[in-house]
Amino acid sequence: MVDSGCPCGKDLLVGIGNPLLDISACVDNDLLVKYGLQPDDAIMAEDKHMPLYQELIDNYPAEFIAGGSVQNTLRVAQWILKIPNVCTYFGCVGNDNYAKILRERATSEGVTVHYQVSEQAPTGTCAVLVTGTHRSLCANLAAAQKFTPDHLDKPECKKSIESAKYFYASGFFVAVSPESIMLLADRAHTGGHTFIMNLSAPFVSQFFKEPLQKLLPYVDVLFGNESEADAFAKAFNIAETDLKKIALEIAALPKLKSSRERVVVITQGKDPVILVEGTKIMLIPVTELSREQIVDTNGAGDAFTGGFLSQMVLGKPWDVCVKCGIYTATHIIQHSGCTFSGISDFKEN
Repeated sequence: MVDSGCPCGKDLLVGIGNPLLDISACVDNDLLVKYGLQPDDAIMAEDKHMPLYQELIDNYPAEFIAGGSVQNTLRVAQWILKIPNVCTYFGCVGNDNYAKILRERATSEGVTVHYQVSEQAPTGTCAVLVTGTHRSLCANLAAAQKFTPDHLDKPECKKSIESAKYFYASGFFVAVSPESIMLLADRAHTGGHTFIMNLSAPFVSQFFKEPLQKLLPYVDVLFGNESEADAFAKAFNIAETDLKKIALEIAALPKLKSSRERVVVITQGKDPVILVEGTKIMLIPVTELSREQIVDTNGAGDAFTGGFLSQMVLGKPWDVCVKCGIYTATHIIQHSGCTFSGISDFKEN
């Protein structure tokens, strides 16, 4: 059972990540081949990828959608909660129009944003290449990678951090400012609060093992999908290949707050979600959609996490958190990008 008894008040959940404006378009496989991209993968842009963003704008009916994994997650959580400003977001943007679009979208959907603003780089963008029901992400972090820990010392940021009971960070942000994540992780630990992380992409475990390893003892809840869990297992010398056993092994890794068992959640697309609490395991079936119902799988993982966290801050049981995650992911993939429509109507049963 999740900690309960807290009112759903302002700044209850704090998230830190990379605010990015998604440039999303339906493309053919040739464009992925041209830029060396893979379906259903997420990478950081290299020099060879830089022309891609303008190519999407010039040659395709591209959409601009407020994005960034953690920001998406908090927007979805707010949509479910229907109480403004429960969620607060930290990240770095440029001083430009893209940042205004991101701020307007996030605040209109109830998220409090405390952006650090960089004059040295433009707001980050993420190319979202949709091929059928698959999507490939290529992120140009730009200003997002300029985030510095001292931003968290600003009075408005400190106030939000001191109010928070739940702290959420993406694996993507481990590549930007692991020091900032550690500040929030330590705050969660010393305050008896909950620290949550998402593995985010296979490359995080592959290339940022050392900072991830330092953060793991603080992690109370860890999210990942099947490819991320597999990459984590390989990086951390877990011999198991069965995802259920991998989840159990991750749950058993050393933890500072030993009185609270680690929760591990692994999504598997249309296959059941694996939920592990300590040594207990549950498989929770997902709602399967027809090919015609699926518009775009971009943002499905972010949406799942947002639904899960919305119930977590309400003190609901873990299986209810997962069911809400399935509800939000199912809703999002019937829309373009991480967008939603209407009023959420999630029901526990």
